[in-house]
Amino acid sequence: MRNTIVIIGVILLLVIVIVLSAVGTYNGLVSREEGVNAQWAQVQNVYQRRADLIPNLVETVKGYATHEKSTLTDVVEARAKATAVNINPQNLNAESLKAFQQAQGNLSSALARLMVVVEKYPDLKANQNFLELQAQLEGTENRITVERKRFNEVAQDYNTAIRKFPKNIFASMFGFSKKAYFEAEAGAEKAPKVKF
Repeated sequence: MRNTIVIIGVILLLVIVIVLSAVGTYNGLVSREEGVNAQWAQVQNVYQRRADLIPNLVETVKGYATHEKSTLTDVVEARAKATAVNINPQNLNAESLKAFQQAQGNLSSALARLMVVVEKYPDLKANQNFLELQAQLEGTENRITVERKRFNEVAQDYNTAIRKFPKNIFASMFGFSKKAYFEAEAGAEKAPKVKF
């Protein structure tokens, strides 16, 4: 009788330890996934900051460069397309992230063309409003780079956690799936050619 009580106690203690371990593992995975979601929100936040600066930049340039209408239109259209691509953190996969990156890349390209146009207008380049907007845009581009890097780090931590044993068992049981990374754009490994 006493042995039976000890055996039941040991079994009960083992069950409690296993349940607490499972709960801890699950909660840890949830925390990591929420970290990825929060960092994704921050990435979207800095991209939104850039999108919010663009109308002011376009209006400032428009006053000086009236015959550069097609470049200004390209920037406005690229901004509209970039802000139209929304990704829910739950479907943050390689395909959706690629579409997001492509839209943002098109916007970056349009902004680069706008900055080339600005070079033709010395008065605009000296305009205080333009200089401030340009500095804010440059700072925002730096923030985007930092937040993308942080996102990749958080996603890597999460992806590693859901692949390691025994967490991978819980991850598959509870539907935790791999998150996509930001990747360099095609051709980014080649240095641009500068011609004078």
